[in-house]
Formats: sequence, structure tokens, C-alpha cells
Amino acid sequence: QVQLVESGGGLVQAGGSLRLSCAASGRTFTINAMGWFRRSSGKEQEFVARVRWSGGRVYYADAVKGRFTVSRDNALNTRYLQMNSLKPEDTAVYYCAADNHDCVGSGCTLARQYDYWGQGTQVTVSS
Repeated sequence: QVQLVESGGGLVQAGGSLRLSCAASGRTFTINAMGWFRRSSGKEQEFVARVRWSGGRVYYADAVKGRFTVSRDNALNTRYLQMNSLKPEDTAVYYCAADNHDCVGSGCTLARQYDYWGQGTQVTVSS
């Protein structure tokens, strides 16, 4: 099993920045990739980003490309989602997730691809 614990959400004004953390524990050696999702009130869960646990290219949703960046600290088994130039439409509960099997194309952006989920953290961007 893998456990994911998120932190770093909060309230920020439009144009501001936040950094979310996702710390993994347990059988982290089984993790293939980590994803980030968000869910806004009244909307479906939305893919944000995905990166292989070992590193490499990060895939971003068009809505966040150029503003959000995924980074990592291997020593801490932690992945970060740096969010800059935040907009009110970025307001959502953000979740990190991990999978232990590979995917292809758009399948990698689906929530059902992921086996483990963090508890979620609220991000609110005021206008």
C-alpha cells in the first residue's frame, strides 16, 4: 500500500502563488507515476498534471500549462505542485494520486488510472 498526504492549500489573491506538497509513504517503490487532479464545486474532477515517479517529462493540462510546475524531493518521497499566476477559476480541492501501472495517451488523465489518493487540499483564489 501507498499513503499520500497533501499539504499547502490556502487562500490567495489572483495573481499569487501556492505550493502544494504530496508526501508518499509505504511501498513507494511500487509507484509508477504521480498525478494531480482538482475538483471545483459543481464540476467534474479535472486532470492537472502527471509525471513518472522517477522523473522525466511532466504532462500538464492546457488550463495550467505555463503556470503550474511539478518538482520533486526524492529524499523526502515528496512531489510538489508549484502554482503561479493563480486565477479564480483555479479554485478547487486539489488531489495528488499515484498509480502502479502504466497508461497510454489520454488514459493517463483519467482518475480511474490511479490507485492511491491523497486526502485533498483546498485552494481558494480570490479576485
